[in-house]
Amino acid sequence: MDWFATGDYDIAREILQRGIAAIFLIAFLSAYNQFPALLGERGLLPVPRFVAIVPFRRAPSLFQWRYSDKMLRRVAIGGMVLSASIVLGLPQLGQAWLPMLAFLTLFAAYLSIVNVGQTFYSFGWESLLVEAGFIVAFLGSDAVATPLPVLFFLRWLVFRLEFGAGMIKLRGGREWRDLTALFYHHETQPMPNPVSWFVHHLPRWFHRGEVLANHAVQLIAPFLIFAPQPVASVAAGVMVFSQLWLVVTGNFAWLNWITIMLAAAAIDDAAFRWVGGLFAPALRAPQAAPAATAGEQPPWFVAVVLAVTLGLLVLSYWPARNLLRRRQLMNASFNAFHLVNAYGAFGTVTKERFEVIVEGCDSVDPGDSTAWREYEFRGKPGTVSRLPGQFAPYHLRLDWLMWFLALGSRDTRWFEAFLARLLQGDRATLRMLAGNPFPAHPPRYVRARVFLYRFSTRAERRSEHVWWVRTEVGTLVPPVELSPEGE
Repeated sequence: MDWFATGDYDIAREILQRGIAAIFLIAFLSAYNQFPALLGERGLLPVPRFVAIVPFRRAPSLFQWRYSDKMLRRVAIGGMVLSASIVLGLPQLGQAWLPMLAFLTLFAAYLSIVNVGQTFYSFGWESLLVEAGFIVAFLGSDAVATPLPVLFFLRWLVFRLEFGAGMIKLRGGREWRDLTALFYHHETQPMPNPVSWFVHHLPRWFHRGEVLANHAVQLIAPFLIFAPQPVASVAAGVMVFSQLWLVVTGNFAWLNWITIMLAAAAIDDAAFRWVGGLFAPALRAPQAAPAATAGEQPPWFVAVVLAVTLGLLVLSYWPARNLLRRRQLMNASFNAFHLVNAYGAFGTVTKERFEVIVEGCDSVDPGDSTAWREYEFRGKPGTVSRLPGQFAPYHLRLDWLMWFLALGSRDTRWFEAFLARLLQGDRATLRMLAGNPFPAHPPRYVRARVFLYRFSTRAERRSEHVWWVRTEVGTLVPPVELSPEGE
């Protein structure tokens, strides 16, 4: 049964299972810390209101039957514990059904969160994690050899992820075609990191080279991961290097890290051992635990893997067709279970950076300009003297939506609720921020102003000790206070 399973990708299986489980752990930790404040019983977009109008068939979720913040935290804790057990390799020591059950449980639990997460969970990497968790469930355990159909479907996932992103760029803004996109992107990306300022100031020829390299990685390498070895391993290695550069230069939650894990599906054990020999000759062969041979696959396991692969191939029709469409959809799910999705990001790059700055005032006179104090967010730019932080692979959901708000997002219900929570001094909401400028009592008024931000020049950095320079361009929300009803 050599066509079905192999012993040449056991290291890849270890990386895929443990790596995806590690991402699940981070995702459940993020849900535990942020979900109640954003979407809980008193959240900005409460889940009970959502499930009252959205039926189960459109958003399958455990929380369709009942939601409470306590239940959400229990699901998140359970998800973290189960994820940690896979990272430690415990289910993989049993029969093939044990890691399958573990990953399908993680899939169902996180799908339940994503499907009621509304705009706070509308990012492409949420669907990517759900899909990846479902597929790696069928990689088996140490008791069976690594199934080739699952590996090849994971390569198809990487292809959709990378090639879809490449085509989005070619069909999108002119800046990707004239190689100028990265003149701006390091400065205008949703959440710059500590390295972004320095990379932004590199020569323009370097940024053009970044765009050319990006096109090569996303438009050529995805085809090569289906080639014979060692070509597939080399192509996957190029993708990994590209993703590591994105890790170094920005905060994109776990998108880059999960892509790195998925790329392992195209790297065989010989390539891993070769790389291990380069960096640690004394440990030349980082051996995975010995698995069963290809001829020892239980019939039930073969039947399940083939049936699931066939089902996923049927679902592949819609994303494959989307890749060929002139009006290609970006980060789209074609079914309520987020299986076999369309991916892609940054079809256009914004040339200017706008930031919404939220302020409070405890004076009876909102016209007193000296009484206004700024709320500082954890990740998004605010105080010009603060170096951008590193948060990825953790996802700061409120900060990311503030970036979309500054771009003119139409759905502002969550922001209106956010301002009301600040006026109420809501502790859960304030814990999402870097600090509370009104520790004694809530402000009387809040407002939101819009500023144009740009990275400081080297000269400005030396003389003024600032990372950003900002100019006020308008008002998003004039001074408001609580209504008599408290909202």
